[in-house]
Amino acid sequence: MMNTPTDQQTADTTYTEPQLSYQTIKDASGAIQYVVVPYADFLRLSSRVETAVPNEVVERVIMGKLTPIRAWREHLGLTQSEVAARMEISQAALAQIESPEARPRKSTLRRVAQALGIQLEQLDF
Repeated sequence: MMNTPTDQQTADTTYTEPQLSYQTIKDASGAIQYVVVPYADFLRLSSRVETAVPNEVVERVIMGKLTPIRAWREHLGLTQSEVAARMEISQAALAQIESPEARPRKSTLRRVAQALGIQLEQLDF
């Protein structure tokens, strides 16, 4: 179903930014209520992966001298046992992965990221 302006909404002009076309729909007071984008642009934008790292996680790594894995786990309020269960490994194995001396393989980091619900890139800072 296509959205069309109602009596309380008016279609504004179409703007083009680099690689993105969109149209705004305003209410009677002129406040933007909707932004319409071509479907292909919507798919491209919605598939972008958020790779930001919260300040709290960075601070735990720098100030607390924690590994990014442990900092993320603590930030998310998870125990080693919970994350280990998600990875189907023992708590002791996760403790080794979290240790500052550890140099986990990329495949292990990928599994950790998945267990934490974050992107692999978010562990690499």
